[in-house]
Amino acid sequence: MPVPVETFRHQGTRHYGTTLFKALGHPKIVVKARELVGELQCTGPVAVVDPNDDAEVFDAFYNLSDCEIAGVYVQKVEDAGRTILGHTAQPLSELGAADAASLFVAQFDADRMRQQVAAVAPSMTVYGFDDIRLADNWLSNPRRYLDPLNFATNFAFLRDEAGLHTALCSANYWSGYGAPNPELWLCLFDADGNVLAEWAQSLPPANGTYVIDSREVRERFGLDDYTGSLFVHALRVRGHDLVKYALDTFGDDDTVLSATHDANAWPADYYAGLPAPADDERVILWVQNSHPVSIPTGGIGLNIMGSDDIKWLDEEIPPFATVAVDAGALLPSARWPAQLEVHAGRHFVRPRYEVLGLKRSRIAHANVERTDLATDPNLPKLGIQLGKGFILPLPILPPDRFITTVLPTPMARDQNDLPLAAIAAAPDGREVARRFLGRLPRGHTELLEVEELLNGGLEGFGHLELVYDFADGGSADGWLHAIARYEDRESGHIAETSFGAHIYNILDVYKDEPQSYAGPPPGLTTRLFLRVGPRGTQTQCHLIYAASKPWLPTSDTRLILTAADGSEVASERVAIACGGSLLWNVDEVFGAAARENAGENCYVLVRDTTCRLFGYHGLRTEEAFSFDHMFGF
Repeated sequence: MPVPVETFRHQGTRHYGTTLFKALGHPKIVVKARELVGELQCTGPVAVVDPNDDAEVFDAFYNLSDCEIAGVYVQKVEDAGRTILGHTAQPLSELGAADAASLFVAQFDADRMRQQVAAVAPSMTVYGFDDIRLADNWLSNPRRYLDPLNFATNFAFLRDEAGLHTALCSANYWSGYGAPNPELWLCLFDADGNVLAEWAQSLPPANGTYVIDSREVRERFGLDDYTGSLFVHALRVRGHDLVKYALDTFGDDDTVLSATHDANAWPADYYAGLPAPADDERVILWVQNSHPVSIPTGGIGLNIMGSDDIKWLDEEIPPFATVAVDAGALLPSARWPAQLEVHAGRHFVRPRYEVLGLKRSRIAHANVERTDLATDPNLPKLGIQLGKGFILPLPILPPDRFITTVLPTPMARDQNDLPLAAIAAAPDGREVARRFLGRLPRGHTELLEVEELLNGGLEGFGHLELVYDFADGGSADGWLHAIARYEDRESGHIAETSFGAHIYNILDVYKDEPQSYAGPPPGLTTRLFLRVGPRGTQTQCHLIYAASKPWLPTSDTRLILTAADGSEVASERVAIACGGSLLWNVDEVFGAAARENAGENCYVLVRDTTCRLFGYHGLRTEEAFSFDHMFGF
């Protein structure tokens, strides 16, 4: 059974994260919440007032079963008669007759409610969610506690052991939206869920960068080896309730180098896009329990995509603990290019996985497998109106150096087939190859070898587009994903990334596409964050100008080299052909002098007010490289 909390909500065409589970599961209030439950146990019979159907979320985290509950009372008459906490809910107007010594009001911002129920039952001591609030000086909006801006939180994977390190990098985009004094509160948990360190970290001026390096954390707090979860809470923010970041994983030598996107702050029921191991590999799924309650034995499972044979993890995972799940041990018959489904039960945020090869390793992330999406019968009919419609753009790195392979992946629970075509494009937007892939079954293992598709038709670099193609029928839901794998022919180093399809650069709007980070669709502008790696690395970026229908002939893209304090150091303009792409290197574009002036922890802001670009970033050393998609703000 999944943990009974709502983490993600879909309303009409919009989808967004919810806040209550963050407020009740926040690491800072866990001790207070447990003490509150202890007080309720000592007061005698407790009447629970549950005006918003939130009492069972609190119970899921903190277990009210040892409290003597005298009754549950609801404000909405239509909720009377429901079973809540094992009791038949009664109307709030009956509260005066309750045989209880205390009241527990399951609501934040409940001053008025607490006054009203105290008037009805003046002899009862009143407790409630407001007793475990964070301090007002933590909040972006103290007047509305569950405002999403009050809980701009996320988890990151942080490791510093055996020559392996991690570094989180992002920007203070909140001050760019007018936040005057934002700050980070950070809490590092070890693998068992124990707190290793907690601290506040000031943020740079607007659009300046911050970096959390596992080595610096280790030194600052005198830690031994550790692998665990870093909880990040951005306080007093504006503009975005999301904590976005790039996470670099690296080692003391060049056999370890990976880049991953942020964790996605909403624990989901299922994840997919987890590759099965090849014969000479182990695939480790890193599970980071995101709640203050244990994941029970059998609470997490894996199956091969398309199979109903689920193997459940025979292990309990403590609150906020991090566990390495060996996918091959659970599913010994699974082999790449099969992909695996993760039954997550809303217990953890989007997980990372680590592939351990004979000499090298890499880390990437899975993606949310949607439970709310149904196949969309309109999509096969909208070809003329939407042009290419949903496009999944993926880089093609120079074929003379890199082997590019792609595995299309179904990412919704009722997607039973994938009617697809693959289109390869040159940097100038010319189509150089196209292949109808057919109606791929849900559990397919059809790997697209891009070099074979190209057949020598592309020099240098380009990009691949996966699009729906209904020539043989089939169904679609708009949540098309794929795993793209890149192998260096010289070093053998591998990087992989996965992402989903969107509609790009048309004026027409279909549901919530073309997606917009700020404001309603269509999203026709670009603001991407490209962190620049430390000295000794080269920072590369692949920008793709995908277009569902013809848009402006070229982009008008500014590449703005930005220092750690948010100041502009240098700027270059580039033009990318519609339907084309650009692969570029920071040092080559800006030159050594500008890069030196930018200093450490600088970044490049990719800005375009004329079109929406999609980007991938990575680092290169003599023997290794990393690659993943970028984030925007």
